[in-house]
Amino acid sequence: MLKVMHVEAGENFYGGARQVAFLIDGLARRGVDNVVVCPRQSLTARRMAELPAKLHAITMAGDLDLPLIPRLRRLLRVEQPDLLHLHSRRGPEILGAIAGRLHGLPIVYSRRNDHRESPLVTRFKYRLYDRVVAISAAIGKVLEDSGVPPAKVRIVRSAFTPEPVTPLSRDALRAEFGLPADAFVIAIVAQLIRRKGHAVLLDAMPRLLAEIPTLQLLFFGKGSLHDELQARASSTALAGRVHLAGYREDLPKLLEGLDLLVHPAFAEGLGVSLLQASANGVAIVASDAGGIPEAVRDGVNGVLVPPHEVAPLADAIIALARDDTRRHALGAAGRRLIADEFSVDAMVDGNLAVYRELLGADR
Repeated sequence: MLKVMHVEAGENFYGGARQVAFLIDGLARRGVDNVVVCPRQSLTARRMAELPAKLHAITMAGDLDLPLIPRLRRLLRVEQPDLLHLHSRRGPEILGAIAGRLHGLPIVYSRRNDHRESPLVTRFKYRLYDRVVAISAAIGKVLEDSGVPPAKVRIVRSAFTPEPVTPLSRDALRAEFGLPADAFVIAIVAQLIRRKGHAVLLDAMPRLLAEIPTLQLLFFGKGSLHDELQARASSTALAGRVHLAGYREDLPKLLEGLDLLVHPAFAEGLGVSLLQASANGVAIVASDAGGIPEAVRDGVNGVLVPPHEVAPLADAIIALARDDTRRHALGAAGRRLIADEFSVDAMVDGNLAVYRELLGADR
């Protein structure tokens, strides 16, 4: 039986960690023995404990946590996996790879972001991996342009499947957050960090409020910009219209009550929150950046606008707020797109093909 150790350092079970969960569940159904390593006392550890995999929750303290190397080596000696799959940037991408190399294992690294690295970093870092799984074609192009050998890169797109939950009605969602019953509700679902573009949407709010008097904005997520965004949300101009809702484990049942998902990110590997919104029939306005156009097809399941630009973002939101028929059609097309092109089975089989390529098809 093939045995794979997965290392995921995310604490809050955001998009990348959800992909690991989808992958582990699918691999288990195909007869693969999985071991997952994640941060101690984290939401990710709690959710991974529900999967058909052996869990090791350990201390993970980021890129400078050098003791992570012996911690992982001890686990590798105990578990004796056939292959090590690294899923995170914070620590495991380098330190985990070193541990795997010292143990003599084949190593797969999932690349989930589209930022460009320096040639020096690229030359060192990508020698550590036998294969790099890019979750979008856009990331694959970044890797190629950065000098990563094409023979190492495989494109396996992220996937999504709706959770079996009973969604809140429109009225129930508004009651949940204390919003007026007639509110037009838009949301960003993303970490509260600079590159997700929350500030661009806040810059557009004065015009949006003038054109859409019932508008209410929800920010779902946690991150380093919380206090800065809260200060802007509390300003006189935006008071009572912008709400920082934090990280919500029950997000799957909340999405269908939204009128629109907005994702003004400057950089994005693909955007699991975009797949999640489409799977729940929510139309999207997003930036034409990174791998986003692979998840949001302009005029199909959403509208793409130039990143960083306030006016086009506002124009797109206003246009969809005024056109219920088009907005609902985009949402319905999103459900079809996820079912047709972003199935979990395709993602799992793609990763499994990479493993078999390294270890031999008989494994």
